[in-house]
Formats: sequence, structure tokens, C-alpha cells
Amino acid sequence: MSDVLGYKGKRVIVSGCFSGMGEATAKLLVSLGAEVHGFDFKESAVPMASFTQIDLRDPASLESAVGGVGGKVDALFNCAGLPGGGGFPPMDTMKVNFLGTRHLTEQVIPLMGDKGAIVSIASTGGLGWSRRIPVHMQLLATQGFQAGLDWCEANQDQVAEGYAFSKEAVIVWTQFMGAQLIKKGIRINCSLPSPTQTPMMATFHATSGKEVVDAAAEPLGRYTTPEEQAGPLVLINSDLAGVVNGVVLPVDGGFMGGLATGQVDISKMMGAAKKQDA
Repeated sequence: MSDVLGYKGKRVIVSGCFSGMGEATAKLLVSLGAEVHGFDFKESAVPMASFTQIDLRDPASLESAVGGVGGKVDALFNCAGLPGGGGFPPMDTMKVNFLGTRHLTEQVIPLMGDKGAIVSIASTGGLGWSRRIPVHMQLLATQGFQAGLDWCEANQDQVAEGYAFSKEAVIVWTQFMGAQLIKKGIRINCSLPSPTQTPMMATFHATSGKEVVDAAAEPLGRYTTPEEQAGPLVLINSDLAGVVNGVVLPVDGGFMGGLATGQVDISKMMGAAKKQDA
């Protein structure tokens, strides 16, 4: 039972391994005996089997990176992302958080054969997904990175500042692809972290406002750590979660449950956000 999660000897890819949740995930996977191949824009200090510099805004770099890993890939962890609040150009945020993530995943899937697992980090900031499913299905109908980008540029009113829409897109894509990929023996899920103490937090505070971020950290009353977010990612891609598929998993200390049962005051977040916009 020492390898109950089943990672020993497995070949995995972690995108976004330089810092934050991705770095914590890569470290945990290394400790579990996995052969970890890391991708990021900045070089990681984690002692992995390999590291490849990528730019999720550049599909050619993703194709080259996956080609360099080659062989059988058992699991993919999509942990790279840009923060919201207008800190980055909307199209850059869309490219990194969704279009590049989707393109990278599409390159890895053929290497998985008849069994594999994929998990992506979405966000509680993407909670509006259910109100815009028809719009997101239009985006999902696009084939390839450039076609997806063309759609986004033609629908900038929907994309807005990029963050919320990109995270909604990850959520809808995960649920849609879950029903498709499981027929090939491949699972896909995503997580919804509450505010987490990563290097991106300073940007979240500067662009969205600390009051908004703090409101999303209830009822836990604090930010989570990258390690607390990495554990569920590793679990959901493990052998123990063999039929967990198409799931949008809150990893938020009870935020979603509190919101659903009226114990989290969403107006605090909305009111603070309006003040930021004023």
C-alpha cells in the first residue's frame, strides 16, 4: 500500500511548475516516485526528469515541448495561468488560461493511449459558467488555437478582461470533454481553488482589491497554501480516483457550500468590486 496513489514510475507533465500550485504539485509528484516533466515560461528549481521552457501564448512552443517528452504520458497537470483584474491584456489571459491550455492538452492526449488523467486549475472566479453555456459551446466548437483566438477577438464583449471568461471556459470544456475522453479511457477534471498564497496574489490585490479577494476566502478565513491545493490535484489524477471524471472540484475551505446555503455574503465581493471600478 506504499504506492496507493499509483504514481511510482508514471510519466507525468506539469505545466506551470515554476511557482505556486504548479511547483507544489511537481514537488509532490517527485516525492511520490513519478517521472515528472515540467513546462513553464520560467525555469523551475524542482528536480524533475526534464524541464522545457514554453509560452502558452505560442502554440508552436507547446507542440515542440510535448514532442520533446514523447513516449507514454500517464497524467497531465495544467497548473499555469495568469491572474485577473486586468493585470494582463485580455487576449494574453485567454491564451494562457484556456487556449494554450486546451492546445497543450490536445497535444498530450495522443501520448496517453488507452488510459490517462488530466486535471486543470480553474477558479471560483469562473462561477458564471452556467449562465453562459451556449456562448462557451461556440468557443469549444472552434478547432485549434488560432480558430479559438479568432473567436475570442470577434467576441471581446464576452471575453471582457479575460480572467473570469477563461476560467469559465476551462470549467465548461472540462465537463464537455469528460464525456468524450472517457470513451478512450482518459479522465479530465478541474479544480476551483479559493484565494491561494502564491506569487500571483499581489497582482490579484492590486487589480481586484484585497477586500474582494478576502471575501472569497470565507468561511475558511485565510488563504490556502499551494501545498493544500496540490494535494487534491494529485489525488484526482491518481489511480484511486479511477472513475472520477468531468468533475469541477471546489478546493475552497467551504466557500461554495457556504455560498449555496446563504452563509457567504456574495454582496461583499460585488460591492467591493464596484468600488474598484468606480
